[in-house]
Amino acid sequence: MGLIGLISDTHGLVRPSVFDALAGVELILHAGDVGVGVLEELRGIAPVRAVFGNTDPMDDPELMSSIEMEHEGVRIHVSHGHELGSPTPQKLLAQYGADVIVYGHTHKQLVVNADQRWVVNPGSAGQRRFKLQPSVGRLSISRGEIAIDIIDLK
Repeated sequence: MGLIGLISDTHGLVRPSVFDALAGVELILHAGDVGVGVLEELRGIAPVRAVFGNTDPMDDPELMSSIEMEHEGVRIHVSHGHELGSPTPQKLLAQYGADVIVYGHTHKQLVVNADQRWVVNPGSAGQRRFKLQPSVGRLSISRGEIAIDIIDLK
């Protein structure tokens, strides 16, 4: 079984509760608006791959515009979502062909299953904004079966 941590919109803050929420993951995917020092802290949990968001420097060599990967036979796309203006599940599904599409930008937790494809926004793990609960996600892949959990942070 594969277990991947999903995080976005940290904006320079790694809450202590992230370490418990993502304990045991084998990889962390960060969907942008990272901020200074965040990737180093997250590497204390697991290896990290990250994309840049609209507040990150585009020339940061650790951040990519998007991630296209396969994990245990499941195709995963990660981008911040701002490249589509206001990202919606419909826009993301039309733009990207992956089995799981992970994005951020809106700070709103979202898990949508549409015709056996998933769209996931783990929410914002950084400073509380817009009266939204800070959160992260966990993506489990086992024999092609996908399960996604959103975990609220303290």
